[in-house]
Amino acid sequence: MKKIDQGLLPILGEAPVVLILGSMPSVKSLENQQYYAHPQNAFWWVMSELFGFDKLESYDVRTTYLKQKKIAVWDVIKTCHRPGSLDSAIDSTSIQANDFSTLLSEKTSIKLVIFNGQAAQKIYKKHVLSVNDIHREAANCSIKNYAGDFLVMPSTSPANAAIKREVKLDQWRALSAYL
Repeated sequence: MKKIDQGLLPILGEAPVVLILGSMPSVKSLENQQYYAHPQNAFWWVMSELFGFDKLESYDVRTTYLKQKKIAVWDVIKTCHRPGSLDSAIDSTSIQANDFSTLLSEKTSIKLVIFNGQAAQKIYKKHVLSVNDIHREAANCSIKNYAGDFLVMPSTSPANAAIKREVKLDQWRALSAYL
């Protein structure tokens, strides 16, 4: 029997403006029940550089900073089978996506969805948009009603070592235009 990993609940403040989506938390993140817990993942470094907080603060303090800056964090995948942490190891037949129709209809303040890497965007297109196209009428609310923007940023994952951290940071600066 295949082990099914369960994703994390979103980091979600009262009125987020930006929603950052990864694919699925790494093994380390799932163990710690914290987004981007792998020490070599550049996510918290990028956020600390953009918003002026110490990346070594406790997880609760860092997530509070993001909420104060109107940033939400979640993943495209709710559950899946994935041996290890690489996106390429995700069994696509086991993917269950998170409920973005409900989230985006409840959090109408979201104006920008950022994909943390191309894998997150590809999974979203395949497992969220196609599902919402099929169930649009039944759901009475579609992701297509979302009027905001979408951006793909370079993945902060250590597996994306071809792009230097400083280059990632420069590209991630685009989110500040929405805040």
